[in-house]
Amino acid sequence: VQAGDRQVTFLDTPGHEAFTAMRARGAGVTDIAVLVVAADDGVQPQTREAIDHARAAGVPIIVALNKIDLASANPDYVKQQLADVGLVVEDWGGDVICVPVSAKQKTGISTLLDMILLVADLAELKAKPKGPAQGAVIEGRQDRSRGPTATLLVQDGMLNAGDALLVGNTYGKIRAMFDYQGRNIRRAGPSTPVVVIGLRDVPEAGDTFEVLPNEREARERAEERAQTVQQSDVQRVTGLTLEEIYERAQEGAVQSLNLILKADVQGSLEPIKNSLDRIDVGDLKVKFVHQGVGNVGESDVMLAVASQAVVLGFNVGVEPSAQRLAEVEGVSIKTYDIIYRIIEDVQKALTGMLAPEFEDIEQGK
Repeated sequence: VQAGDRQVTFLDTPGHEAFTAMRARGAGVTDIAVLVVAADDGVQPQTREAIDHARAAGVPIIVALNKIDLASANPDYVKQQLADVGLVVEDWGGDVICVPVSAKQKTGISTLLDMILLVADLAELKAKPKGPAQGAVIEGRQDRSRGPTATLLVQDGMLNAGDALLVGNTYGKIRAMFDYQGRNIRRAGPSTPVVVIGLRDVPEAGDTFEVLPNEREARERAEERAQTVQQSDVQRVTGLTLEEIYERAQEGAVQSLNLILKADVQGSLEPIKNSLDRIDVGDLKVKFVHQGVGNVGESDVMLAVASQAVVLGFNVGVEPSAQRLAEVEGVSIKTYDIIYRIIEDVQKALTGMLAPEFEDIEQGK
């Protein structure tokens, strides 16, 4: 979108799944999070989740209050709900910018763009438009007629057709490049999303890319990377466990125990959170990345990977897909049915008194 003499790129993530998966893989692709909240619908559980994901990514949040043209719109009620989850808007004395918009009537859109530019200026978001390009992969797919294609977001430098690319563990030479409308382009600068053709394999979302002097060097580097990954078997950020937190804190590797808390009912969350907040062991603090109602799902595990958190569940189950993902990513999920056991375990973990748990893992029947 052209805003005055500048360009703003919007990434519409499905919920926040792509957003978190990319961050878990080490690619920070978002500079500002625009949280769209319906003025007649208010803050829903998925809205709270999106807020926690944006906070965990450490990006400023702008609220776009949509559907203000509807008779059922209640902006003040929504602002109260936002304040309840820690987002206090400017006209309530806070520092969160809130722009009333109507996507249907197209009102408030230019104001929203102005606010995005204002926040970008305050955060001093700058990029180098010259030199070899680098950035992140937004999406990769196998196209039946074009072969492996990748949607890249240029974050620095200038990307040109014909450039040799190193993308994650694959490489290639850009045979053709298209903009977001499918038009053939020759070059793309910072903050520009492009689809490129010419890679050897399909890269993964969240892989980083860089331009190298030639394809031979890109191939050598890609082969080196693939070999390293093969040798180490897994080359990803693995989650922390409650048992490890004390050791890691002693080494100075962590300052807080990041927790994702899931409970069966809203009434259980508050007392557990308040009790855990009161635990104070030296410099080690408990920090809540996300809290919600319902079973532990895949999005909880992805957020745990991205923010090095431990997942605690009270009176809830763990979805099989989330369990599998947790095993692959090395995320610790602990479930309880007695509140004081949670508090006891966290207290012990922070003081290094928690004994490791041993369990039999069944390989098959």
